[in-house]
Amino acid sequence: MIPAAEALKRLREGNARFISGVPSTHALPSEAHRAELVEGQEPFAVILGCSDSRVPVELVFDQGVGDLFVIRVAGNIVAASQVDSVEFAAEKFDVRLVVVLGHTQCGAIQATLDELQKPIAERSSRMGSIVGRVRPSVEGLLATDLRHDHDALMRDAVRANVRVSADHLRHGSEVLERLIEREDLLVVGAEYSLETGVVEFFDGAPDPD
Repeated sequence: MIPAAEALKRLREGNARFISGVPSTHALPSEAHRAELVEGQEPFAVILGCSDSRVPVELVFDQGVGDLFVIRVAGNIVAASQVDSVEFAAEKFDVRLVVVLGHTQCGAIQATLDELQKPIAERSSRMGSIVGRVRPSVEGLLATDLRHDHDALMRDAVRANVRVSADHLRHGSEVLERLIEREDLLVVGAEYSLETGVVEFFDGAPDPD
C-alpha cells in the first residue's frame, strides 16, 4: 500500500518526465512484468479522467502497465458506475489516492455550454446524460460576466466540473466517505493542459514538498 502523499509525488514526478520528453524505462512493459501482472495488480492511484484521445493517462504521468487504475468517461463525470469503480479499487487494492483529471478544451464541457446557451426549444438530447451531469457545475457561470469571454468561461467551467466530480466522490459514497474520514483515502482534482502537457493539482491536493 502506497500512502496518498507518495502516490501524488509519483504522479507529479511522472508528469515532469512527460513534459521533458524523457520518459522512464519503467513505463515500457517487459515480458517479465506482464507475467507478474497475470497473478494480480497493485495500482497506486485511481485516475478518473476524460475519454478524450488527447489525454492518454499513463503517458501523461509516465507510468507503466499495472501502475494506475484508470476510469475514463467523457467530461470526467461521476455516475454510479464510476463511484462503484473507485470503491472497488480502494477496497480491493488499497489504493489511497484518487485523482479527478479534467483538461483544457474539453469537448463535453463545450457541448454543455453550447446547449445551455441555446433557447430551450432548440436544445437537443444529444449527449443528454453527459450534459445533464456537467450542467449543474457550469450553469451558474453563464449568469456571470464570463459568458462574454469564451476562453475564460471554458477555463472556469472545466475546473468547476472537476471540483463537482471530486466532491461527488468525497460525499456521494458511504464507503469512500468513511475511508476519507479515517484518512485512508485522498480525493484531489487536477487539470491537464493540452497546450503544455502540464498537470496542475488544484483541488484538495497538498502542496508539493
